[in-house]
Amino acid sequence: MRIFFGLGSNLGNRLQNLREAVERLKFFGDIIKASDVYETEAWGGVPQPNYLNACVSVESEKILEPLEILRAVKNFEVEIGRVKNIRWGARKIDIDILLIDDMIYKSPELNIPHINLHERLFVLVPLKDLLPDEWRHPEKHRSIDEMIEAIKCEEYPLMVTSLI
Repeated sequence: MRIFFGLGSNLGNRLQNLREAVERLKFFGDIIKASDVYETEAWGGVPQPNYLNACVSVESEKILEPLEILRAVKNFEVEIGRVKNIRWGARKIDIDILLIDDMIYKSPELNIPHINLHERLFVLVPLKDLLPDEWRHPEKHRSIDEMIEAIKCEEYPLMVTSLI
């Protein structure tokens, strides 16, 4: 089972927060690949500091239920220091489950693929570092390049640094 996670941080030592999240994600299995880290403006309209964003893929030999993964991820966020605040507000760490293989999963708590995956450059650009060229969104049936191209016209500065 391959799980793709999106990571974001805009409070404290942002790079260290991302690295700590990667260490915790090893709970699920082997880290197969980590994207570069991208600095981006905050999304969602709440004034706040810039984010560092990255994606990682994990190969798990365990068969895990999506809600099991979500519960563990939410615990990791709290352990790293995330405090619940306003929606899309500043945070020390945010860990999103983006994809689980080619699964389509819907519940009141969780949607796989991530419900906003196709409209967020700060997720699509680092996720492109991890996915094969032939990958297509399980619901939208578009490639990652097609999804990036569809929203690329927005002004969105991305600056790269290394996660590992």
